[in-house]
Amino acid sequence: MSIRLRLTAWYTGILAVTLILFSASIYAFVRYNTYMEVKNRLEDQANRIKNSQSYSITQGLDLYLDPMQANRLEDAQLFVQIHNYTDGNTRYSQNLLSWNMKFPVPDAGSLSKIAGFKKVQLYNQSFLLYQLPITLDNNLIGLIQLAAYTGAEDKLMNRMSTVLLFGSIITILAASSLGLFLARKSMAPIGKVIEAANGIQTGNDLSVRIDYEGPNDEIGQLIGTVNNMLARTEGFYKELDEAYSTQRRFVSDASHELRTPLTTIRGNVDLLKRMWTQDEARRDPGEEEQVRSFSLEAVSDIAAESERMSRLVNDMLSLARADAGQTLTKEPLLLAPVVEEVARRAHFLPRKAEWIQGDLQALEGVSVVGSKDYLQQMLFIFIENAFKYTEQGSVTIDAVQSAGQIGIRIADTGIGMDRSEVPHIFERFYRADPSRGVIQGTGLGLSIAKWIIDEHEGSVEVLTKRGEGTTFIIWLPAIFNALPE
Repeated sequence: MSIRLRLTAWYTGILAVTLILFSASIYAFVRYNTYMEVKNRLEDQANRIKNSQSYSITQGLDLYLDPMQANRLEDAQLFVQIHNYTDGNTRYSQNLLSWNMKFPVPDAGSLSKIAGFKKVQLYNQSFLLYQLPITLDNNLIGLIQLAAYTGAEDKLMNRMSTVLLFGSIITILAASSLGLFLARKSMAPIGKVIEAANGIQTGNDLSVRIDYEGPNDEIGQLIGTVNNMLARTEGFYKELDEAYSTQRRFVSDASHELRTPLTTIRGNVDLLKRMWTQDEARRDPGEEEQVRSFSLEAVSDIAAESERMSRLVNDMLSLARADAGQTLTKEPLLLAPVVEEVARRAHFLPRKAEWIQGDLQALEGVSVVGSKDYLQQMLFIFIENAFKYTEQGSVTIDAVQSAGQIGIRIADTGIGMDRSEVPHIFERFYRADPSRGVIQGTGLGLSIAKWIIDEHEGSVEVLTKRGEGTTFIIWLPAIFNALPE
């Protein structure tokens, strides 16, 4: 059974019980008050009749009905019958004689069984009969029977019970129909949730959202939660898809980068193998020298490509650790000695451009929370990158301060880049098209540098123009005028 039907069933059941109890209470209250009024009237008149009787042992037992009093009772639509148990005579009011009716007279017996009210049906007419015994010295001598015609009251109560019964049935039917309509309308947004969930289950469109313009009730909050969940799921899916794309591109680029040195090494090894297995007796003296020269070149190529592969593998290992969530061990340290040591060792790097150590005065008294080895590795990546793309001109390092941060600036006068390339330079294996195949490199250095900067909660700013050079400013959160303990 659906929730709509269950809600309607519960609502209808509760309403039915409530209406039954309410109708029964109303019926009982009206019936009690209607018949109680008749009973009070009968009891009062019966006591008056009894008090008007005059009887004693000495005077004899003469029970009679006062004609004037009987007329008043007849006007009040009351019927009187007095029975004398001593002589068996019974006196009747005129209206009883006119209707040719007689009430049944009970046998003398227990007073408790005789006295009281009882319903009597005479000639298909309904009467409420009140019997009041007349006693003398605890002996039953007579019985006053006073009755009221209750046909009108009975009709009223029958009509009332019919109205209450059919009114309750009609109300329950109308309420259940309206309740089912309202339940369907209230549960319609849940249907949209199910439809959206089924659409996502059978398709790949995670951009589906549930439209809801109703109040911010429980259903509205549920739909809002589902929409937020769908938005987060879509975000996770996009991140996962991007991660898979990056992983596939990484594997493809890594395979390409590793295949080139391996091909070179294998070719040189095959060349050496053929030269060294050739019969030395057949060689001319000039060929021996040529073999030696080729061997040296092949070994040099193998060494160079092996070194390149070693750097590539180390860079890939660093990035793999970064992807695995490895964090750096950081401690407070003075930044000036770290940068000055890098600047000094940069003089010995292979380069064609002039190396200029600019103004590093801004580093004095500045501390950072970081790793010395990784900070130096990051600076060497930027410096080596600048030397690599600067055939002539200069590479300069200096420092600046701004808004609570210290900036290490590395500027070159090399080939520069277009602005459209800047968003991609920190991607793995990315290299600008003009430099591919011309300048040696793996395209992983800047990715590693960016990871180190992120681990130090810093940022990097890039200023570049094609043909005029590139400037990198590495911003790090700093502690000014403070020394590490």
